[in-house]
Amino acid sequence: MDSCIFCKIAKKEIPSEIVLEKDEVIAFKDLSPQAPFHILIIPKLHIKSTQDISDANSSIAGKLILAASEIAKDLKLEGYRLVFNCNEIAGQTVFHLHCHLLGGRRFAWPPG
Repeated sequence: MDSCIFCKIAKKEIPSEIVLEKDEVIAFKDLSPQAPFHILIIPKLHIKSTQDISDANSSIAGKLILAASEIAKDLKLEGYRLVFNCNEIAGQTVFHLHCHLLGGRRFAWPPG
């Protein structure tokens, strides 16, 4: 998708601080971190949101989670939170499937 900022990051048309790259996944530091470690993990293929995961592309969800696990191990995080926001009402602001990996501090539930 030509106007998608995450597609442009995946194609390296926009600079970002990449922390992991695989064939189908790329991860980079969030520009507005909500925790000491805040990494965005995205598929290189444009998928709008979790609602757009289908049988044909569902393996990407596991690859995003595997990437999060690898990054957390590399960062030696004791614990971390993974967040997928789906659609504007849930806080999604970039409409390209992405996972937030948050770590480096204690989290409470419910988030506040």
